[in-house]
Amino acid sequence: MDIQLGRGKTARRAYGIDEIALVPGPRTLDPGLADTKITLGQIEREIPIIASAMDGVVDVKMAVRLSQLGSLGVINLEGVQARYADPEPILDRIASVGKDEFVTLMQELYAEPVKPELIQLRIKQVKDQGGIAAVSVTPVGAMKYREAIATADLVFVQATVVSTDHLSPDSITPLDLAQFCAEMPMPVFLGNCVTYDVTLKLMQAGAAGVLVGIGPGAACTSRGVLGVGVPQATAVADCAAARDDYFQQTGRYVPIIADGGLITGGDICKCIACGADGVMIGSPFARAQEAPGRGFHWGMATPSPVLPRGTRIKVGTTGTLEQILRGPAQLDDGTHNLLGALQTSMGTLGAKNIPEMQQVEVVIAPSLLTEGKVYQKAQQLGMGK
Repeated sequence: MDIQLGRGKTARRAYGIDEIALVPGPRTLDPGLADTKITLGQIEREIPIIASAMDGVVDVKMAVRLSQLGSLGVINLEGVQARYADPEPILDRIASVGKDEFVTLMQELYAEPVKPELIQLRIKQVKDQGGIAAVSVTPVGAMKYREAIATADLVFVQATVVSTDHLSPDSITPLDLAQFCAEMPMPVFLGNCVTYDVTLKLMQAGAAGVLVGIGPGAACTSRGVLGVGVPQATAVADCAAARDDYFQQTGRYVPIIADGGLITGGDICKCIACGADGVMIGSPFARAQEAPGRGFHWGMATPSPVLPRGTRIKVGTTGTLEQILRGPAQLDDGTHNLLGALQTSMGTLGAKNIPEMQQVEVVIAPSLLTEGKVYQKAQQLGMGK
């Protein structure tokens, strides 16, 4: 129902993940029976949790290890991995600088040109170690480096907002998304978006998957800088409706990936219940011992030379990547054993697989995370941290 903001302006109520809860039905099942698999192009993964293409989250080592654990990590090919032959000293500098000097340092470091030979090298390094080479570029990067990325297994074309209807100055030819998807030898995922109409157009352009989310990420400041975004629960539900309608029209199923704003296992479960086929997360993986960020996490748009839309946050290091993804958990706040949380939630809800999880009942529940939690909050334990 539309809400009247004032004369001549109405608005629709949108909901975030923290405002909803999942309702158990008449059936439960053993968590070991829960099928969590996701298919990305022709690649099947046991765990529908993808590590986001951020320099503090995924490097070659993380991409390989995530592949081994049944997940997937995406390398940012316009970040330090493709600008510096040895990114380790650069990552050390990013982790050591004070917060007041951070943005200017990032702008300096990311002024180093992207090198196509390093793009090819990173892809080769992942594949040589048996990992899945998933990479991310902006639409501009997709045009510049399409030959260098041709050997990747999966390509994500990402920006704050990606659309098929892009107006450019006469001197600039924008990326033709449909042509790019058709000509590239691997599946191409497109994003980000938050609406039914754009999702449908991206699927019609040939996207192998669509990324949903504008501004919810832990290190992203786009919502504050630009005032743009839709809370994730509503955004995912709207985009999932486009996926379902597109499937009915064409018989081609295109997965929806909820990207950003998800910290705990419960967040992931709720996002899938809203209609997502999988999720992309950054800060939870940035806390892994193996992560390249040294306990820090920053957004892809942070080093923008014109208008930074991200910051660096300290997330700390809480355990190994395996503990965070598959357990055993050493923390009680839902940030360890994300797969176990999903399986247990599916068992509690009686969902045998992801399509059934997408159909569970959802209620509006703004008190879900605070009701009865006065002691946890006062003592900063569990959900009160």
